[in-house]
Amino acid sequence: MTKVAPSLLSADFSKLGSEVERIERAGADWAHLDVMDGMFVPNITIGPSVIGSIRNVTKMPFDVHLMIEDPSRYVDAFAKAGADMLTIHTEASGDTGAALMKIRDLGLKAGITLNPPAPATDLDGYLDMVDLVLIMTVQAGFGGQSFQESGLKKIAYVREYAEAHNPKLEISVDGGINRETGKRCVDAGATVLAAGSSLFRLGDMASEIALWKSFGPDAGV
Repeated sequence: MTKVAPSLLSADFSKLGSEVERIERAGADWAHLDVMDGMFVPNITIGPSVIGSIRNVTKMPFDVHLMIEDPSRYVDAFAKAGADMLTIHTEASGDTGAALMKIRDLGLKAGITLNPPAPATDLDGYLDMVDLVLIMTVQAGFGGQSFQESGLKKIAYVREYAEAHNPKLEISVDGGINRETGKRCVDAGATVLAAGSSLFRLGDMASEIALWKSFGPDAGV
């Protein structure tokens, strides 16, 4: 069954705790949290204190995507705040391999991601070090962008690796995800769909999440 991870970047931040409860009631598997530092991407969002403030609202796994420079500096802080998964970028400054090892040493699941312009082969040196690969189908930094088709081939590339070496590897996709693009991503090999505006704008998020969870090779849209 496909996992669904609503992206809190599209939530109402004036009632963030209630928004977390809302996605849990709707059947979400994970909460996806985007962390931006204004340096790696030209936007600033949240830090460890915000994540810590909502950690006691739910036991749902927190999937934290670090769009920051030199992520090793903040791994401890996000672990203490309650992150369950930390995903970092291949393009970020600092020692990426060391950061991934640090994440796993702290008992968290480690993830690797890359922006649309980067080739899938940039992941090769890290795939045996991670529990999660996040394929970005928009440029990291802002919500509401359109889905980029190039991500489908990258999903298939990682799926081929997973089937040969690590069947438990989660393949997540984020950016322009809706029921149509989400189905295409699952068909390509994705196991997790992260989405913001296409879910949070709905009055009935639960039925949409249930539909996405049903996606598989033979499912309709």
